[in-house]
Amino acid sequence: MSVKQHKEEAPKNVNCKVITVSDTRSKETDKSGSLIIEMLQESSHSILDYQIVIDDFAEIYKAIMTGCLNNEIDVILLNGGTGIAKRDVTVEVIQSLVEKQLPGFGEIFRMLSYLEDIGSASILSRATAGVANDTAVFSMPGSSGAVKLAMEKIIIPEMSHVVREIRKDLR
Repeated sequence: MSVKQHKEEAPKNVNCKVITVSDTRSKETDKSGSLIIEMLQESSHSILDYQIVIDDFAEIYKAIMTGCLNNEIDVILLNGGTGIAKRDVTVEVIQSLVEKQLPGFGEIFRMLSYLEDIGSASILSRATAGVANDTAVFSMPGSSGAVKLAMEKIIIPEMSHVVREIRKDLR
């Protein structure tokens, strides 16, 4: 079966949870979380949950697991905590949870960041993705530019296809 056929079979609408990882943002000041939600809605996807958690392993873990254990949520999208500062632990949490990694997401994100926006500073991003408990998990940097790039160029075009692939094992 071709990629085109896979995408044609993919669900048109997927249910999502959005998590912003930040010590300083509130729902009123969370531009990146709002942008994710807006882009998902524009693409006819549903947001079932949205929360902001602090840069803390246990808090991030709990937020992701709550989404993974909710059978209605297909995709969890995180922003923030992907850098190299000591408090940036989002990637470590995700690595502790995923059964299947999607290394291409981070690789392509860094390549696009390098080419389109930030040049060699793209090596500081640890954007990552994988599958945890039959749920797709995408983690992006917290800047709205990074979110727009990841959502527009990678996540929105492939998210339904990823969900289709996860679901085919569940039939």
